[in-house]
Amino acid sequence: MIAPLSVEVGRPVRFEGYAEDYGVPIVAVQFSLDGGATWTDYDVSGSTGDVWVHWTFEYVPPKPGHYCLLVRSVNERGETSPAPDTAEFTAHEQEG
Repeated sequence: MIAPLSVEVGRPVRFEGYAEDYGVPIVAVQFSLDGGATWTDYDVSGSTGDVWVHWTFEYVPPKPGHYCLLVRSVNERGETSPAPDTAEFTAHEQEG
């Protein structure tokens, strides 16, 4: 679980982490901001099974509210993580 964040509307927030699948190469890390209805790929197809994959994701919240980013990996067999990691954050209007 990634700790909750408080961010400003219109300003990018960056998430990063690592993925690995116990010897099976990871070919993509996927992100969803709609509860898993759709996923966006971060291509890591050059990875090998013996090294952790570093990923980054940047998002600019368009309006105030609560957001939940889901993150999962996909291995070369097409298998996804059993349960996605979650990063919850709240976007507020810019101050001043």
